[in-house]
Amino acid sequence: MPQFSDDLFLGTSQTFMGIAQGAITNTIAGSITTTTMTVTQLLSGEPITVGQFVSGTGVTAGSYVTAFVTGTGGAGTYTVSASSSATGAITIYGSGNALLGDPAPMDLGVGPLGRVYVFDVIPQTASTSNIAATQTPAASGNLTLTAGAGVRSVTNKSGTTVFQLDCPRAMAVSLVTGGTARAYTITGFDYYGQAMSEVITSVAAATTNGKKAFYQIVSISGAGGSVTAVTVGTTTLLGIPVRVIDGGYLCHVGWNGSFSVDSGSLVVAATATATTTTGDVRGTFSPSTAPDGIKRLVLGIMLSGIAVGPNSTRTGALGVTQA
Repeated sequence: MPQFSDDLFLGTSQTFMGIAQGAITNTIAGSITTTTMTVTQLLSGEPITVGQFVSGTGVTAGSYVTAFVTGTGGAGTYTVSASSSATGAITIYGSGNALLGDPAPMDLGVGPLGRVYVFDVIPQTASTSNIAATQTPAASGNLTLTAGAGVRSVTNKSGTTVFQLDCPRAMAVSLVTGGTARAYTITGFDYYGQAMSEVITSVAAATTNGKKAFYQIVSISGAGGSVTAVTVGTTTLLGIPVRVIDGGYLCHVGWNGSFSVDSGSLVVAATATATTTTGDVRGTFSPSTAPDGIKRLVLGIMLSGIAVGPNSTRTGALGVTQA
């Protein structure tokens, strides 16, 4: 017997990750005529849900399911948000979120030896203006927000109207031409409902990407007026749902159906006390090619005992508290 057998095996334990929603993906055989999606078969993945985005040949970018008609998750008809002419037998790719219990139990397993978390998402196309369309504010104050492609206007649990992204991702501020650098404060919530904010300072005639992965946007405020048009939108920098402090914890990085490891860019979690200018508390990943609502990202993330099991901590799993 090992001298310290309990270091090797402490038995099974239930792990609870405090989330209200879980990412879903599915592949659908069907068609879309105007705003009616007809599903002939659910080819793979989770059942279809209201709010999930749908993409494919002929499907209007940013379309999502708004209501069940005859379908309840599988074959049948559904109403989608935008009119499309995607007739014939096509493949439709779905991605979004489904409600889970809060907190949501993971499967039973060996506690302190850790588990592998599979992050499976089909991110929508990034847009430089799908949160705030072109506008020229005359003074300090909030920009006017819009639900552009890949964004939905929803009411959260507290009754606040928010602009919800397809998945957690970083924001970008763009000055169309010239202009004076301004600080824009973005406020909202992360994937777990934590309030968060980030200050992004714009650069004249350029796009400035943020570092933090937002899931819901509440407001965007500029410090001073702008003499040129400004837009705010999403980037290709995607938020990781559990804390990754070293690239060695990624046991697989799959992108666009390739078996080989993707050569995208990982930014590990910021572990110091969060501020409005620090990085993401769980880490971000940018795939090697631009998301388009069809390419699938599959990250295999090895979680150590500090993230799961009886010795786990909130910080070990979800990172330091958002600022």
